[in-house]
Amino acid sequence: MSITFNAFEIFEMADEIERNGAKYYREAAEKASDKKTKQMLLDMAAMEDEHLKTFVEMRKELSGREKEPMIFDPDNQAAMYLQVMADARGMEGRIGPTAKLTGNEMIKEILDIAINSEKDSVVFYLNLKGLVPVKAGRDKVEEIIIEELSHITTLLRKLKDL
Repeated sequence: MSITFNAFEIFEMADEIERNGAKYYREAAEKASDKKTKQMLLDMAAMEDEHLKTFVEMRKELSGREKEPMIFDPDNQAAMYLQVMADARGMEGRIGPTAKLTGNEMIKEILDIAINSEKDSVVFYLNLKGLVPVKAGRDKVEEIIIEELSHITTLLRKLKDL
């Protein structure tokens, strides 16, 4: 049996990943030792919040076929599986990024962590894209990837401006 998803399910994962990103930046801001770093981290959390809003709006535009379950799931186990995938994305076998923060990181270090996390997200979605049939909204997963790439561009600009 092959595993397939629909665009709606991928957006559910994307929402959770964005929430996790915002949480990361807020936790990092709490540990930040200087005001400039703290504010940059809070701004990045706000960017993740905006990204979440974008994904919510994109999800509202999905067609019925793009929301249609791909498998019979009377116990709603697919939702639990999706939650675990979103939470574990990029962290498998590693300590979460916030556990490593001491509060003394330079802005460049924090941006590097953020950029690598966004890159991991792109790879994650590229892998999932192949599990979404065309009729179930594969093109919508491509839109998520494009959004994540734009986030990387924003973070790279911040890094360049340092």
